[in-house]
Amino acid sequence: MTSRTRLWVLAVSTPVIAFALIGGYLGQAMTRDDTYRNLSIFGDVFDLVVDNYVEEVDAQKAMRGALRGLTDGLDSEAAFLTADLARSFEAKEPPPAGELGVDVTRQYYLRIISVRAGSPAAKAGLRGGDFVRAIDGRATRDMSAYEGARLLRGPVGSKVNLLVIRSNAPAEPHEITLVRERGTAAEVTSRMAGAAVGYVRVPEFTNETSGRIKQAVDALAKSGATRYVIDLRGTSRGDLDEGLAAARLFVKSGTLGVRQTKTGKETFTAQGQDGAITAPVALLVDQGTSGAGEVFAAALDGNDRAALVGERTLGRAARQQLVKLADGSALLLSSVRYLTPGGQGIHDKGLTPDVDVDQPDVEFGGDVPATDPTLDKALEQLAK
Repeated sequence: MTSRTRLWVLAVSTPVIAFALIGGYLGQAMTRDDTYRNLSIFGDVFDLVVDNYVEEVDAQKAMRGALRGLTDGLDSEAAFLTADLARSFEAKEPPPAGELGVDVTRQYYLRIISVRAGSPAAKAGLRGGDFVRAIDGRATRDMSAYEGARLLRGPVGSKVNLLVIRSNAPAEPHEITLVRERGTAAEVTSRMAGAAVGYVRVPEFTNETSGRIKQAVDALAKSGATRYVIDLRGTSRGDLDEGLAAARLFVKSGTLGVRQTKTGKETFTAQGQDGAITAPVALLVDQGTSGAGEVFAAALDGNDRAALVGERTLGRAARQQLVKLADGSALLLSSVRYLTPGGQGIHDKGLTPDVDVDQPDVEFGGDVPATDPTLDKALEQLAK
């Protein structure tokens, strides 16, 4: 390893080594010897690239690419952040008010998790599972979910150009221009969905969601509901602990979930005042159900309080922590994960539905199907 390589490896990797050696955030424990052996191999590879690549190698660019590769190998939410992005994350800078109504994660490109009803993205026909290949001409291939989410925001009334691919249609990308709008709070809504069946839509989890669900169920009960469908499709926003809080409405006793860190696990259990709602429940889930929605669904499913109907959920139930590097850049690493009541992982795995429902394919720009096979299956399930 040359002296130049040693300097670069030392400057960039020292904080990473430190966290690994004290039980930090690299995903698995390493011994000191294994750590330095792997870094030695990396140094050899770096030298080979510098000595043999056809053009002069930009060492800083190459090292940043290596750090992106490191985080890519951990999970979809882990990321390497430049110094500017690290500062904005650390300062918790609020994004601009204008938004498109989408949540995104990273899956090679940026992948849309969910689309808020009535938003600019919804009006343009975007759906969960669509891939965003470029934002205003900037490729998303090496873009973190955090950076992508910020780029999608902007002043209210400003335009943004997206290059989009529909995941189930390997055709040419679609170029669309959207106008950002001011985001609005998504409210819990409810209605009767059939004889004695109440339907409750939970679009996100906030500190008011538990109360809103209870109000909706009580109102539906006065209309004759004795069973309930709770729609969590595309529910991706909200603090993970709010998912546990809402689950307390339905689970009278037992484990609600487990929070895991590098140093141990914390178990959350139902208390004496929990379990106010005792009626049978079915939960509608899909690939956009994530975060607090998954924690809530796992708590009910793990305690046999509800059947999951629909598609496998996304698998995004972790909190990230910023690990600063010497040059001001940082690693965004998952430091807390939430597990099912049985101790199984949710993050990067998702929850398997009890009743799997094939979803109809919708071409880009095509009409939304008039029928709802997932809701129909849930009604069948509750009728048993």
